[in-house]
Amino acid sequence: MRPYEVMIILDSSLEEDAVRAVVDRSTDLIRNRGGDPHRVDRWGKRRFAYELNHRWDGYYVLVEAQAEPAVMAELDRALHLADEVVRHKVIRLPERVAGRARPGAAREEARPEPGQDVNGG
Repeated sequence: MRPYEVMIILDSSLEEDAVRAVVDRSTDLIRNRGGDPHRVDRWGKRRFAYELNHRWDGYYVLVEAQAEPAVMAELDRALHLADEVVRHKVIRLPERVAGRARPGAAREEARPEPGQDVNGG
């Protein structure tokens, strides 16, 4: 499984129950397909820097999860089809950013590849 971040921007005119329903559907989709939604961070209503779909503000939610790429592709599709979602973005995090780098990984990265000149010349 790989670490992901999903930023979801919802219509700001939605009631709290509707926002909760969209977030619950998203986390349930991840969980039901073998993924693990670690954290859901609700940022609340924020003003956009420019107009999006005739709106000037939206409700931001950040979901951190671990799942297989096929699961996140399905989530991307579901969010694209949801009428409540203004914008969304699914990002795969590098292992070291996700804090899941295995011990010794830094030493392996420092080693030159076979055939590579160690002196840089």
